[in-house]
Amino acid sequence: MAEKPAKKKPAKRSLFKQIAQVYKFTHEEDKQLPALMALVFVAPIVVMIVLGIVFKWMWLTWILMMILAILLGFLFATMVLTRRADAVGFRKMEGRPGAAIAVLGNMNKAGFSFPQEPVWIDPRTKDAVWRGTGYNGIYLIGEGNAERLKHAMDRQEHAIKGVTAGSSIPVYRVYVGKGEGQTQIKDLRKVILKMKTKLPNTTTNKFMKAIHPHQRFMLTKTELTTLNDRLRTLQAKNGYSIPKGMDPMHPQKISRRAMRGR
Repeated sequence: MAEKPAKKKPAKRSLFKQIAQVYKFTHEEDKQLPALMALVFVAPIVVMIVLGIVFKWMWLTWILMMILAILLGFLFATMVLTRRADAVGFRKMEGRPGAAIAVLGNMNKAGFSFPQEPVWIDPRTKDAVWRGTGYNGIYLIGEGNAERLKHAMDRQEHAIKGVTAGSSIPVYRVYVGKGEGQTQIKDLRKVILKMKTKLPNTTTNKFMKAIHPHQRFMLTKTELTTLNDRLRTLQAKNGYSIPKGMDPMHPQKISRRAMRGR
Protein backbone atom coordinates (compact mmCIF):
# COMPACT_ATOMS: atom_id res chain seq x y z
CA MET A 1 0.00 0.00 0.00
CA ALA A 2 1.50 3.29 -1.09
CA GLU A 3 2.24 5.74 1.64
CA LYS A 4 0.47 9.05 1.53
CA PRO A 5 2.83 11.95 0.88
CA ALA A 6 3.40 14.05 3.97
CA LYS A 7 1.62 17.37 3.98
CA LYS A 8 3.91 20.30 3.52
CA LYS A 9 3.78 22.90 6.21
CA PRO A 10 3.01 26.37 4.89
CA ALA A 11 6.19 28.39 4.65
CA LYS A 12 6.44 31.21 7.12
CA ARG A 13 6.66 34.68 5.69
CA SER A 14 10.07 36.23 6.08
CA LEU A 15 10.54 39.31 8.21
CA PHE A 16 11.24 41.46 5.17
CA LYS A 17 8.06 40.29 3.42
CA GLN A 18 6.03 41.18 6.52
CA ILE A 19 7.65 44.62 6.69
CA ALA A 20 6.97 45.14 2.97
CA GLN A 21 3.31 44.22 3.48
CA VAL A 22 2.96 46.62 6.41
CA TYR A 23 4.72 49.36 4.44
CA LYS A 24 2.40 48.93 1.47
CA PHE A 25 -0.68 48.96 3.71
CA THR A 26 0.47 52.11 5.53
CA HIS A 27 1.80 54.03 2.53
CA GLU A 28 -1.62 53.91 0.83
CA GLU A 29 -2.93 56.27 3.54
CA ASP A 30 0.25 57.91 4.85
CA LYS A 31 2.22 59.59 2.07
CA GLN A 32 4.76 61.08 4.51
CA LEU A 33 5.93 57.62 5.56
CA PRO A 34 8.90 57.25 3.11
CA ALA A 35 10.41 60.61 4.09
CA LEU A 36 10.06 59.92 7.83
CA MET A 37 11.55 56.43 7.56
CA ALA A 38 14.46 57.73 5.46
CA LEU A 39 15.11 60.51 7.97
CA VAL A 40 15.30 58.24 11.03
CA PHE A 41 17.37 55.68 9.09
CA VAL A 42 19.99 58.23 7.97
CA ALA A 43 20.16 60.12 11.29
CA PRO A 44 22.33 57.55 13.20
CA ILE A 45 24.68 57.24 10.23
CA VAL A 46 25.19 61.02 10.08
CA VAL A 47 25.80 61.13 13.85
CA MET A 48 28.41 58.37 13.63
CA ILE A 49 30.20 60.11 10.73
CA VAL A 50 30.39 63.36 12.71
CA LEU A 51 31.67 61.53 15.81
CA GLY A 52 34.23 59.65 13.72
CA ILE A 53 35.60 62.87 12.26
CA VAL A 54 35.72 64.62 15.64
CA PHE A 55 37.42 61.75 17.50
CA LYS A 56 39.51 60.52 14.51
CA TRP A 57 38.55 56.86 14.74
CA MET A 58 40.74 54.07 13.44
CA TRP A 59 39.49 52.21 10.32
CA LEU A 60 38.29 49.22 12.41
CA THR A 61 36.28 51.54 14.66
CA TRP A 62 34.77 53.16 11.58
CA ILE A 63 33.58 49.80 10.28
CA LEU A 64 32.06 48.73 13.62
CA MET A 65 30.37 52.10 14.20
CA MET A 66 28.91 52.16 10.69
CA ILE A 67 27.46 48.68 11.16
CA LEU A 68 25.98 49.83 14.45
CA ALA A 69 24.57 52.98 12.83
CA ILE A 70 22.90 50.97 10.05
CA LEU A 71 21.34 48.58 12.57
CA LEU A 72 20.09 51.48 14.67
CA GLY A 73 18.71 53.18 11.56
CA PHE A 74 16.85 50.01 10.58
CA LEU A 75 15.46 49.70 14.13
CA PHE A 76 14.26 53.33 14.23
CA ALA A 77 12.71 53.07 10.76
CA THR A 78 10.83 49.92 11.81
CA MET A 79 9.56 51.66 14.95
CA VAL A 80 8.28 54.59 12.87
CA LEU A 81 6.61 52.16 10.45
CA THR A 82 4.87 50.32 13.31
CA ARG A 83 3.58 53.52 14.90
CA ARG A 84 2.32 54.94 11.62
CA ALA A 85 0.73 51.60 10.68
CA ASP A 86 -1.13 51.53 13.99
CA ALA A 87 -2.35 55.09 13.44
CA VAL A 88 -3.62 54.26 9.94
CA GLY A 89 -5.30 51.10 11.15
CA PHE A 90 -7.08 52.90 13.99
CA ARG A 91 -8.27 55.64 11.62
CA LYS A 92 -9.80 53.04 9.35
CA MET A 93 -11.46 51.26 12.27
CA GLU A 94 -12.90 54.44 13.79
CA GLY A 95 -16.69 54.45 13.73
CA ARG A 96 -17.10 50.87 12.52
CA PRO A 97 -19.30 48.49 14.56
CA GLY A 98 -17.25 46.15 16.71
CA ALA A 99 -14.03 48.15 16.41
CA ALA A 100 -13.65 48.49 20.19
CA ILE A 101 -13.78 44.78 20.91
CA ALA A 102 -11.44 44.08 17.99
CA VAL A 103 -8.87 46.27 19.75
CA LEU A 104 -9.52 45.01 23.28
CA GLY A 105 -9.75 41.38 22.23
CA ASN A 106 -5.94 41.34 21.98
CA MET A 107 -5.53 42.42 25.63
CA ASN A 108 -5.06 38.91 26.94
CA LYS A 109 -2.30 39.76 29.41
CA ALA A 110 -2.38 41.05 32.99
CA GLY A 111 -5.70 39.32 33.64
CA PHE A 112 -7.75 41.26 31.08
CA SER A 113 -10.60 39.39 29.41
CA PHE A 114 -12.95 40.92 26.84
CA PRO A 115 -15.31 38.33 25.29
CA GLN A 116 -16.41 39.10 21.74
CA GLU A 117 -20.10 38.48 22.42
CA PRO A 118 -21.87 41.75 23.38
CA VAL A 119 -23.96 41.84 26.54
CA TRP A 120 -26.44 44.24 24.91
CA ILE A 121 -27.09 45.24 21.33
CA ASP A 122 -29.68 47.19 19.39
CA PRO A 123 -30.21 45.30 16.11
CA ARG A 124 -31.62 48.42 14.46
CA THR A 125 -28.96 51.01 15.35
CA LYS A 126 -26.10 48.54 16.02
CA ASP A 127 -25.45 50.28 19.37
CA ALA A 128 -23.69 47.71 21.53
CA VAL A 129 -22.19 47.15 24.97
CA TRP A 130 -19.40 44.70 25.74
CA ARG A 131 -18.30 43.61 29.17
CA GLY A 132 -14.75 42.81 30.20
CA THR A 133 -12.86 42.08 33.40
CA GLY A 134 -9.43 42.59 34.85
CA TYR A 135 -7.72 42.67 38.22
CA ASN A 136 -8.92 46.28 38.63
CA GLY A 137 -12.61 45.44 38.21
CA ILE A 138 -15.30 45.19 35.53
CA TYR A 139 -15.41 47.22 32.30
CA LEU A 140 -18.46 48.17 30.24
CA ILE A 141 -17.48 49.28 26.72
CA GLY A 142 -20.16 51.01 24.66
CA GLU A 143 -20.34 51.90 20.97
CA GLY A 144 -23.11 54.10 19.60
CA ASN A 145 -25.44 56.81 20.90
CA ALA A 146 -24.30 57.90 24.37
CA GLU A 147 -27.82 58.36 25.77
CA ARG A 148 -29.00 54.90 24.70
CA LEU A 149 -25.76 53.38 25.94
CA LYS A 150 -26.15 55.03 29.34
CA HIS A 151 -29.53 53.37 29.91
CA ALA A 152 -28.18 50.03 28.68
CA MET A 153 -25.15 50.29 30.97
CA ASP A 154 -27.38 51.16 33.93
CA ARG A 155 -29.26 47.89 33.36
CA GLN A 156 -26.02 45.96 32.93
CA GLU A 157 -24.54 47.38 36.12
CA HIS A 158 -27.72 46.47 38.00
CA ALA A 159 -27.44 42.90 36.68
CA ILE A 160 -23.76 42.76 37.66
CA LYS A 161 -24.57 43.84 41.22
CA GLY A 162 -27.04 40.97 41.33
CA VAL A 163 -24.28 38.37 40.89
CA THR A 164 -21.62 40.22 42.92
CA ALA A 165 -23.84 41.19 45.86
CA GLY A 166 -21.92 42.34 48.92
CA SER A 167 -18.72 43.03 47.00
CA SER A 168 -17.08 46.35 46.24
CA ILE A 169 -15.89 45.48 42.74
CA PRO A 170 -15.77 48.73 40.73
CA VAL A 171 -17.54 48.96 37.37
CA TYR A 172 -15.91 51.26 34.81
CA ARG A 173 -17.73 52.72 31.81
CA VAL A 174 -16.11 53.65 28.52
CA TYR A 175 -18.03 55.30 25.68
CA VAL A 176 -16.21 54.81 22.39
CA GLY A 177 -16.46 57.55 19.79
CA LYS A 178 -15.25 61.03 18.84
CA GLY A 179 -17.78 63.08 20.81
CA GLU A 180 -17.34 64.92 24.09
CA GLY A 181 -16.68 62.54 26.96
CA GLN A 182 -16.00 59.67 24.56
CA THR A 183 -12.80 57.71 23.95
CA GLN A 184 -11.29 57.35 20.50
CA ILE A 185 -10.25 53.91 19.30
CA LYS A 186 -6.56 54.84 19.27
CA ASP A 187 -6.70 55.77 22.97
CA LEU A 188 -8.90 52.89 24.14
CA ARG A 189 -6.21 50.57 25.48
CA LYS A 190 -4.42 53.40 27.26
CA VAL A 191 -7.67 54.52 28.93
CA ILE A 192 -8.46 50.96 30.06
CA LEU A 193 -5.00 50.52 31.56
CA LYS A 194 -5.29 53.79 33.50
CA MET A 195 -8.64 52.92 35.11
CA LYS A 196 -7.96 52.18 38.76
CA THR A 197 -9.89 52.62 42.00
CA LYS A 198 -8.29 53.81 45.24
CA LEU A 199 -9.69 52.71 48.59
CA PRO A 200 -8.85 53.89 52.12
CA ASN A 201 -5.85 52.04 53.52
CA THR A 202 -7.14 49.69 56.23
CA THR A 203 -3.74 48.82 57.69
CA THR A 204 -3.31 49.17 61.46
CA ASN A 205 0.23 50.47 61.01
CA LYS A 206 -0.12 54.24 61.54
CA PHE A 207 3.22 55.00 59.90
CA MET A 208 2.34 53.10 56.71
CA LYS A 209 -1.14 54.62 56.73
CA ALA A 210 0.35 58.12 56.91
CA ILE A 211 2.65 57.39 53.97
CA HIS A 212 0.00 55.58 51.90
CA PRO A 213 -3.47 56.78 52.97
CA HIS A 214 -5.02 54.93 50.03
CA GLN A 215 -4.57 51.51 48.51
CA ARG A 216 -5.44 50.33 45.04
CA PHE A 217 -8.35 47.94 44.58
CA MET A 218 -7.08 44.63 43.22
CA LEU A 219 -8.77 41.27 42.74
CA THR A 220 -6.80 38.13 43.44
CA LYS A 221 -6.46 35.50 40.73
CA THR A 222 -9.01 33.29 42.49
CA GLU A 223 -11.46 36.16 42.90
CA LEU A 224 -11.10 37.10 39.23
CA THR A 225 -11.75 33.49 38.17
CA THR A 226 -14.87 33.35 40.34
CA LEU A 227 -16.05 36.70 38.96
CA ASN A 228 -15.58 35.54 35.36
CA ASP A 229 -17.52 32.35 36.07
CA ARG A 230 -20.44 34.32 37.52
CA LEU A 231 -20.47 36.77 34.62
CA ARG A 232 -20.39 33.91 32.10
CA THR A 233 -23.44 32.43 33.82
CA LEU A 234 -25.15 35.83 33.64
CA GLN A 235 -24.25 36.15 29.96
CA ALA A 236 -25.61 32.68 29.18
CA LYS A 237 -28.88 33.64 30.80
CA ASN A 238 -29.28 37.11 29.26
CA GLY A 239 -26.89 37.02 26.29
CA TYR A 240 -27.53 38.70 22.95
CA SER A 241 -26.72 37.22 19.61
CA ILE A 242 -24.69 39.23 17.13
CA PRO A 243 -26.84 40.47 14.24
CA LYS A 244 -25.99 39.77 10.64
CA GLY A 245 -23.43 42.06 9.12
CA MET A 246 -21.65 42.73 12.43
CA ASP A 247 -18.61 40.70 13.39
CA PRO A 248 -16.74 42.10 16.39
CA MET A 249 -13.65 40.09 15.51
CA HIS A 250 -13.53 41.60 12.00
CA PRO A 251 -15.12 45.05 12.01
CA GLN A 252 -13.41 45.80 8.73
CA LYS A 253 -11.28 44.11 6.12
CA ILE A 254 -7.95 45.08 7.64
CA SER A 255 -5.21 42.61 8.55
CA ARG A 256 -4.37 43.24 12.19
CA ARG A 257 -1.29 41.09 11.66
CA ALA A 258 -0.21 43.37 8.88
CA MET A 259 -0.89 46.43 11.04
CA ARG A 260 1.52 45.26 13.71
CA GLY A 261 4.04 43.59 11.44
CA ARG A 262 3.49 40.10 12.82
